[in-house]
Amino acid sequence: MTRQTRRAFLASTAAVGGAVSLARPTRAIALANDEINVGFISCGGRAQEHMSQFSEMTGVRITGLCDPDQSRIDKVKQRFPAAQSWTDLRKLLDDKSIHAVVIATCNHWHCLAAIWAMQAGKDVYVEKPLSHSQWEGKQAVAAARKYKRICAIGTQQRSDPMQAEIKKFLHTDHALGKILSARVNRYGVRTSIGKRATPLPIPENIDYDLWLGPAQALPLYRDEFHYDWHWDWNTGSGEMGNWGVHVLDDCRNIVFQDSVTLPKRIFGGGARVVYNDAGETPNVHFVYFDTGSIPVVIGLSNLPATPGEKNSPKCPGPSSGYIAYCEGGRFEGQRGKGAAFDRDGKLIKSFKGNSGNGLHQANFIDAVRKRDSSILNADIKVGHDSTGWCNLANIAFRFGNQYSYDDAKRIEDPQGIWAGLLSEMELHMQAYSLKLDQQPFKLSPILQVDAANEVFVGPQSEIANSLLKREYRAPYIVPDIERA
Repeated sequence: MTRQTRRAFLASTAAVGGAVSLARPTRAIALANDEINVGFISCGGRAQEHMSQFSEMTGVRITGLCDPDQSRIDKVKQRFPAAQSWTDLRKLLDDKSIHAVVIATCNHWHCLAAIWAMQAGKDVYVEKPLSHSQWEGKQAVAAARKYKRICAIGTQQRSDPMQAEIKKFLHTDHALGKILSARVNRYGVRTSIGKRATPLPIPENIDYDLWLGPAQALPLYRDEFHYDWHWDWNTGSGEMGNWGVHVLDDCRNIVFQDSVTLPKRIFGGGARVVYNDAGETPNVHFVYFDTGSIPVVIGLSNLPATPGEKNSPKCPGPSSGYIAYCEGGRFEGQRGKGAAFDRDGKLIKSFKGNSGNGLHQANFIDAVRKRDSSILNADIKVGHDSTGWCNLANIAFRFGNQYSYDDAKRIEDPQGIWAGLLSEMELHMQAYSLKLDQQPFKLSPILQVDAANEVFVGPQSEIANSLLKREYRAPYIVPDIERA
């Protein structure tokens, strides 16, 4: 089929009514030998990394560029001068010649952009975390199934061949015996984002209404416009939704082999301390996940080990990774490598991998060509479940009251992983003359989760459930696909 014939075919079979119509579009079938035209929703740093990967693939062309920041478009246009460009993603989605989109926007745009794209008949590669709130993630999963679209999540370590070797080692060969508990870490220094006395002026090159999309129009008091939206609840998910989703996804993949979608109970707390800045999300965060089988904790800190240092505090295992504690030793995993140790701490076996970059994007294109979402290494539902752990962890923090040592002991902790994490956090905070039982540290009640329905149940569930869905700003409202 020639390119011109293909375009004519797509034009004749496209959905009527535009990109955001709720009517199911006729599928635009990508044949195995045809070129796949990819549009980018966002032209920021991560999007440009994706552009490098996709542009090297045979039969893939980058033909659409979109960003509410015109200066970003202008920069990327120098790399892809033949690509069309827009500041409004709806105009990109109206272009019938674009078959798939890559979404690397701020977190608050991920689900709505993905849903609109799938309604417009596009396949989707969307960056992690899938959702900014748990409810909208459910709608994105429902959209992928309803419109029969290929939708992959950017947890690229899932495409690292090393992961299959590790799962065989732990689960098929049982080389370390039964897994008893798991510890997840994200210790990485991030500096203050500043705190202005007056709102940050919006740069003239940015269409702020389009940048905000579903988020509320609130003044910004940070120093920089881009990137530091991560630490604002209106647009970001903090470090838990930034790096936490990667390491928790590794834990779900390796330790549970995705058998646990969401935990049965969650218990956690933290604070934003040291930096008197405009950030809202915690830079110290600790959570216990009761899965009904293997207990999991995560420790997170964006502070240096001590004031004035550049390095993160020391912790068991990798600073960004996980530990599976087993009957016969432990396994430590992180992006690109892993190591197994016996009970005496002697190295048994090392694993070498890669980040999964390149392979992950190629896996998405393969699924698009074959029209088979089952071959995705990170299908949207997998991404939704891993993001869910982060969404619930953030709710636990936001719902918390003042930390108390007695309350912190309320959870059953037969492996001692929770007590160990809290002791480490206490020592970490002592370096800053802080104590966990002083303001502003919070600790949630033990929250029960109905994993099948993705809601909280039991005591105090009403307040917790109110945080499962955000308030959307018209006309950028995530549709209820489940009930449509």
